[in-house]
Amino acid sequence: MSNPRKYIKKQERVEPGELELSEKVVFINRVAKVMRGGRRFHFTAIVVVGDMNGHVGAAMGKATEVPEAIRKAGTIARKHMIAVPLRGTTVPHPLLVRFGAAKVLIKPAPQGTGLIAGGGVRAVLEMAGVKDGVAKSLGSNNPANTVKATVLGLSQLRSPEEVLRRRRAVSQEASIGG
Repeated sequence: MSNPRKYIKKQERVEPGELELSEKVVFINRVAKVMRGGRRFHFTAIVVVGDMNGHVGAAMGKATEVPEAIRKAGTIARKHMIAVPLRGTTVPHPLLVRFGAAKVLIKPAPQGTGLIAGGGVRAVLEMAGVKDGVAKSLGSNNPANTVKATVLGLSQLRSPEEVLRRRRAVSQEASIGG
């Protein structure tokens, strides 16, 4: 997860400077490497950063200390933030996204439903500003891959205006070339 470009569909640059960001630690893992003198421990932290208003980023940081791993992950997540098109307090359309063995299903819900999701999927959707929605993690429950799949899905979302613009462009090309 140190290179978020692998799981972000579109590359719209979001400047984190003017946003009021908060971060949430999703998962911390301790990794042991056996050396001649004994075990060496390292930590990996998965952090989600967002303004809860349509901007979110997620990344993994690795270090020998937990706070340093969290700091690294937060810095990387801020560099690779994406803009999420929202329709009110929910996502514009349902989608099923796969990353590795993890599959994530995200569906819009009426206002007042609340966010029904678990684990890393919930953290990403909360930081993106989705207040009403239903999400289900299918397949693998690996936190790293479910977070990546969720970010990939949010980067694939298209607003109704964007879809309408693309449809008009395609219909104009068809009438000209036709």
